[in-house]
Amino acid sequence: MQTVLPGHRYEQEEITEAFSELTAADGELLKRFHSATGVTGRNLALPLEDYPKLDSFEQANEMYVEIALDLGERAIAGALEKAGLPPEKVDHLVFCSTTGLATPSLDSRLAKRAGLRADVKRIPVFGLGCAAGASGLSRLHDYLRGWPEQVALLVCVELCSLTIQRDDTSVANLVASGLFGDGAGAVVATGHGRGREVVATRSKLYPDTEHLMGWEVGGHGFRIVLDAELPAFVESVLAGDIRAFLADYGLTPDQVGTWVCHPGGPKVIDKIVANLALPPEALEVTWRSLREHGNLSSVSVLHVLQQTRGRTGEPAVLLALGPGFSAEMLLLHW
Repeated sequence: MQTVLPGHRYEQEEITEAFSELTAADGELLKRFHSATGVTGRNLALPLEDYPKLDSFEQANEMYVEIALDLGERAIAGALEKAGLPPEKVDHLVFCSTTGLATPSLDSRLAKRAGLRADVKRIPVFGLGCAAGASGLSRLHDYLRGWPEQVALLVCVELCSLTIQRDDTSVANLVASGLFGDGAGAVVATGHGRGREVVATRSKLYPDTEHLMGWEVGGHGFRIVLDAELPAFVESVLAGDIRAFLADYGLTPDQVGTWVCHPGGPKVIDKIVANLALPPEALEVTWRSLREHGNLSSVSVLHVLQQTRGRTGEPAVLLALGPGFSAEMLLLHW
């Protein structure tokens, strides 16, 4: 497993000031929203001074393709090196991203750049947003149950900063401009590997919740949809679904030794901790990832997983939420 971040690192105050100069948003209001995210700094796809030059969706998407390929290639190389495998051993590639578009899909170009075989089986996934990292791990698990002797590779790349909307002064956009960061992650998995083992997975799609999270897509590019009702909805359903998932395997939340949660934002993290009655330190790695890097969308849960040292012999839960509205849950074993 390997996560990589672009080299342009800024403190949150620098980003707040730069975004304020780009938009008509009230500066003091913007500072308040950015401060409330709990993010202290982020790595961005471009230098701050280059964002004013992105005057069209076409131009932003061109930068997305270029930078995503670079970060994705680096993530793949790092993950394969850690796994001790050459690229030609990869049989199956799942590629997830929701912050840019390309046809041919980027996985086809990454396969060539990374040295994968020409007969590698590819599945490009768009639209799962923050849940895609967890969903991608689940789909790798599904594949390897049928082909346990093969090698599967998950790659997630998100360049959230390139979706910047200068003319959108909505609360959702002001919050998002202070919350999301950029990065890539890759995971190599086998049917008979060592280390983290996927025991079970579960997907949950909640009907009539499309308004809670997603994109409004148009000539302006990707405009964030982030409803203020989201934390309350998470509070109303998620804990029960997690308990039901664990109960099917004879477990309760207090028996879970390690929690790997996507850092969706302070309010959502607080709801998870409170409603599952977790100890304050249970999501410390999630909080640290949020503070230091922001929400990396699909990459975040992979970053948290990479930084987490699970308790050997005890069950672990990996959790991410995304558009749909949806939840992805995995039961792991170290």
